[in-house]
Amino acid sequence: MSYLTRAPIILDELLATVSSPECGGTCVFLGTVRDGPDEHGVTAIEYSAYEEMVEGELGRIVTEVGERWSGARVAVRHRLGLIPVGEASIAIVAAAPHRAHAFEACRYVIEEVKRRVAVWKKELRADGSETWVDPSGRPTVRPSDLPTHV
Repeated sequence: MSYLTRAPIILDELLATVSSPECGGTCVFLGTVRDGPDEHGVTAIEYSAYEEMVEGELGRIVTEVGERWSGARVAVRHRLGLIPVGEASIAIVAAAPHRAHAFEACRYVIEEVKRRVAVWKKELRADGSETWVDPSGRPTVRPSDLPTHV
Protein backbone atom coordinates (compact mmCIF):
# COMPACT_ATOMS: atom_id res chain seq x y z
CA MET A 1 0.00 0.00 0.00
CA SER A 2 1.27 3.45 -0.87
CA TYR A 3 1.29 5.96 1.96
CA LEU A 4 1.44 8.97 -0.36
CA THR A 5 -1.25 10.33 -2.65
CA ARG A 6 -1.97 13.41 -4.72
CA ALA A 7 -5.72 12.78 -4.56
CA PRO A 8 -8.08 13.74 -1.75
CA ILE A 9 -7.93 11.27 1.13
CA ILE A 10 -10.82 8.81 1.30
CA LEU A 11 -11.24 7.98 4.96
CA ASP A 12 -13.49 4.97 4.33
CA GLU A 13 -10.64 3.22 2.49
CA LEU A 14 -8.34 3.64 5.48
CA LEU A 15 -11.02 2.50 7.92
CA ALA A 16 -11.57 -0.64 5.83
CA THR A 17 -7.82 -1.33 5.91
CA VAL A 18 -7.67 -1.51 9.72
CA SER A 19 -11.09 -3.02 10.39
CA SER A 20 -10.96 -6.30 12.27
CA PRO A 21 -13.36 -8.23 14.53
CA GLU A 22 -10.60 -8.30 17.16
CA CYS A 23 -10.35 -4.51 17.33
CA GLY A 24 -12.72 -2.82 19.76
CA GLY A 25 -11.35 0.71 19.42
CA THR A 26 -10.60 2.82 16.37
CA CYS A 27 -9.03 6.27 16.47
CA VAL A 28 -8.90 8.69 13.52
CA PHE A 29 -6.64 11.71 13.15
CA LEU A 30 -7.05 14.17 10.27
CA GLY A 31 -4.55 16.94 9.79
CA THR A 32 -6.15 19.71 7.76
CA VAL A 33 -4.71 22.76 6.05
CA ARG A 34 -5.65 25.81 8.08
CA ASP A 35 -5.42 29.53 7.68
CA GLY A 36 -2.44 30.91 9.57
CA PRO A 37 -2.49 33.09 12.66
CA ASP A 38 -0.90 36.12 11.00
CA GLU A 39 -2.39 38.81 8.80
CA HIS A 40 -1.21 37.31 5.49
CA GLY A 41 -3.91 34.63 5.22
CA VAL A 42 -2.95 31.13 4.06
CA THR A 43 -4.93 29.91 1.05
CA ALA A 44 -3.19 26.57 0.49
CA ILE A 45 -0.10 24.53 1.26
CA GLU A 46 2.03 22.84 -1.34
CA TYR A 47 3.50 19.59 0.02
CA SER A 48 6.53 17.92 -1.57
CA ALA A 49 8.80 15.06 -0.58
CA TYR A 50 11.51 12.66 -1.61
CA GLU A 51 8.83 10.04 -2.14
CA GLU A 52 10.86 6.82 -1.90
CA MET A 53 12.41 7.93 1.39
CA VAL A 54 9.04 8.98 2.83
CA GLU A 55 7.39 5.70 1.81
CA GLY A 56 10.14 3.76 3.56
CA GLU A 57 10.01 5.80 6.76
CA LEU A 58 6.21 5.63 6.95
CA GLY A 59 6.45 1.86 6.50
CA ARG A 60 8.88 1.65 9.41
CA ILE A 61 6.56 3.71 11.63
CA VAL A 62 3.61 1.47 10.77
CA THR A 63 5.71 -1.61 11.59
CA GLU A 64 6.71 -0.08 14.93
CA VAL A 65 3.03 0.30 15.88
CA GLY A 66 2.51 -3.45 15.47
CA GLU A 67 5.57 -4.13 17.62
CA ARG A 68 4.56 -1.72 20.41
CA TRP A 69 0.83 -2.49 20.63
CA SER A 70 -0.13 -6.13 20.15
CA GLY A 71 -3.03 -6.50 17.75
CA ALA A 72 -2.95 -2.85 16.68
CA ARG A 73 -3.47 -2.01 13.02
CA VAL A 74 -2.73 1.35 11.45
CA ALA A 75 -3.23 3.03 8.08
CA VAL A 76 -1.59 6.30 7.04
CA ARG A 77 -2.13 8.47 4.00
CA HIS A 78 -0.24 11.73 3.36
CA ARG A 79 -1.10 14.02 0.48
CA LEU A 80 1.39 15.74 -1.77
CA GLY A 81 0.80 18.67 -4.09
CA LEU A 82 -1.33 21.76 -3.65
CA ILE A 83 -3.96 21.39 -0.91
CA PRO A 84 -6.40 24.22 -0.18
CA VAL A 85 -7.43 25.38 3.29
CA GLY A 86 -9.98 23.03 4.82
CA GLU A 87 -8.82 19.82 3.10
CA ALA A 88 -6.96 16.99 4.82
CA SER A 89 -3.22 16.70 4.26
CA ILE A 90 -2.74 13.58 6.40
CA ALA A 91 -5.00 10.87 7.78
CA ILE A 92 -4.10 8.27 10.37
CA VAL A 93 -6.46 5.49 11.40
CA ALA A 94 -5.45 3.19 14.24
CA ALA A 95 -7.45 0.22 15.48
CA ALA A 96 -6.61 -1.97 18.45
CA PRO A 97 -8.29 -4.49 20.74
CA HIS A 98 -8.69 -1.72 23.34
CA ARG A 99 -9.40 2.00 22.84
CA ALA A 100 -6.41 3.20 24.87
CA HIS A 101 -4.02 1.44 22.50
CA ALA A 102 -5.83 2.86 19.46
CA PHE A 103 -5.40 6.39 20.83
CA GLU A 104 -1.77 5.78 21.78
CA ALA A 105 -0.93 4.27 18.39
CA CYS A 106 -2.58 7.12 16.51
CA ARG A 107 -0.71 9.72 18.59
CA TYR A 108 2.55 7.83 18.17
CA VAL A 109 2.21 7.84 14.38
CA ILE A 110 1.56 11.59 14.02
CA GLU A 111 4.36 12.49 16.43
CA GLU A 112 6.82 10.21 14.60
CA VAL A 113 5.71 11.56 11.22
CA LYS A 114 6.40 15.11 12.41
CA ARG A 115 9.74 14.08 13.88
CA ARG A 116 11.10 11.71 11.21
CA VAL A 117 9.38 12.14 7.86
CA ALA A 118 10.77 14.67 5.39
CA VAL A 119 7.69 16.27 3.86
CA TRP A 120 8.22 19.91 2.92
CA LYS A 121 5.50 22.53 3.17
CA LYS A 122 5.23 25.79 1.28
CA GLU A 123 2.44 28.09 2.48
CA LEU A 124 0.71 30.08 -0.23
CA ARG A 125 -0.81 33.32 1.01
CA ALA A 126 -3.68 35.52 -0.08
CA ASP A 127 -1.30 38.41 -0.82
CA GLY A 128 0.62 36.23 -3.31
CA SER A 129 3.60 35.61 -1.02
CA GLU A 130 4.95 32.17 -0.17
CA THR A 131 6.94 30.83 2.76
CA TRP A 132 8.51 27.47 3.51
CA VAL A 133 7.54 25.97 6.87
CA ASP A 134 9.52 23.28 8.63
CA PRO A 135 7.66 20.04 9.47
CA SER A 136 7.21 21.11 13.10
CA GLY A 137 5.16 24.10 11.92
CA ARG A 138 7.77 26.79 12.59
CA PRO A 139 8.50 29.22 9.73
CA THR A 140 11.92 28.63 8.24
CA VAL A 141 14.57 31.31 8.38
CA ARG A 142 15.19 32.99 5.06
CA PRO A 143 18.72 34.24 4.29
CA SER A 144 17.32 37.78 4.05
CA ASP A 145 16.17 37.48 7.70
CA LEU A 146 19.67 36.79 9.00
CA PRO A 147 21.69 39.66 10.48
CA THR A 148 24.30 41.08 8.14
CA HIS A 149 26.72 41.80 10.97
CA VAL A 150 27.30 40.30 14.36
